[in-house]
Amino acid sequence: MSTTERGSRFEALGAHIPAHTLTTRDLIGRTGSLHGVDVQRITGVVERRVADPDPAAGEDSFGMALSAARDALAVSRYEAADLDIVISASITRFKDGGRFTFEPSFAASLARELGARSAIHFDVSNACAGMMTGVYLLDRMIRSGAVRRGLVVSGEQATRVADTAARELSDSYDPQFASLSVGDSGAAVIMDRATDEDDRIHYVEMLTCSEYSHLCMGMPSDRSEGIALYTDNKKMHDKDRLALWPRFHQDLLAKAGRDFAAEDFDYVVQHQVGTRFIDYVNATGEREFDAPMPTSLAVVERFGNTATTSHFLTLREHLRAGTARPGSTFLLVPAASGVVTGALSATITNMGV
Repeated sequence: MSTTERGSRFEALGAHIPAHTLTTRDLIGRTGSLHGVDVQRITGVVERRVADPDPAAGEDSFGMALSAARDALAVSRYEAADLDIVISASITRFKDGGRFTFEPSFAASLARELGARSAIHFDVSNACAGMMTGVYLLDRMIRSGAVRRGLVVSGEQATRVADTAARELSDSYDPQFASLSVGDSGAAVIMDRATDEDDRIHYVEMLTCSEYSHLCMGMPSDRSEGIALYTDNKKMHDKDRLALWPRFHQDLLAKAGRDFAAEDFDYVVQHQVGTRFIDYVNATGEREFDAPMPTSLAVVERFGNTATTSHFLTLREHLRAGTARPGSTFLLVPAASGVVTGALSATITNMGV
């Protein structure tokens, strides 16, 4: 890469993982209607982390995002005051314990708490593709020269929809069934300008197919107090829906005169919906690309579907454990309500974790 060509890279990655663990078996014990249904086998989720409900613990959506941002800054070469921009991507915007907050924006409050006083800031909302959307925007801003470095952050108190589902669902065909696979966490990534071809984001592109937007909807429950998630699992995971990513990715590469080749990537990180979903979408990729998939990384068995944070939580856990090697090229594939898909290719060499 020439010294004049702009590109971005992942500079540091942080997370907040709640200490409290809730097993799927214990969660199902609360339902009263799913005894005999092997939810753990269906979803592949053995356990998930659950935020402390005590407001003093600071583990609401905002608190987990703040903790994750501080964790990223602790392994970054930058201080908060060095950030040019803060982008928040939380779906669940719980603050002060249980208050759902729209204004002021999470990004503004996070920038203030962190000490990023000169940073511009805004929230994005794109379902489970929220952090990927923030990365997409920050990548473009760094490439354009508008900013030098910034933070994309999210905190997700997603198990509130699991609480609602445990109270309300009646059987495994209930549209709240997917809510039983979620978990809580925070994640944050700092990005800056790339100076090395072996440490950069090669491309990040996204696609929204709004014709599927009705298949997964988050809203207040229609049966009790609380927030709920209603998903048509059969249609969300049918073969046409799962083929959106590889077909989009093929078109993206074709425009550059390239084909998909597994050897271009060391690892693939799918959205952590469940083990079956990850297996199905990888199998769909192999069929559509007519090529093997790279090694698939997952943490869904231990953490569940953590919404916007899932790709970055997976990266952090595997890089820290040594089950993913620095200097490798990663393919991150979003999957979100909307329906959103896309592809991010990055070689990660010197990222602080």
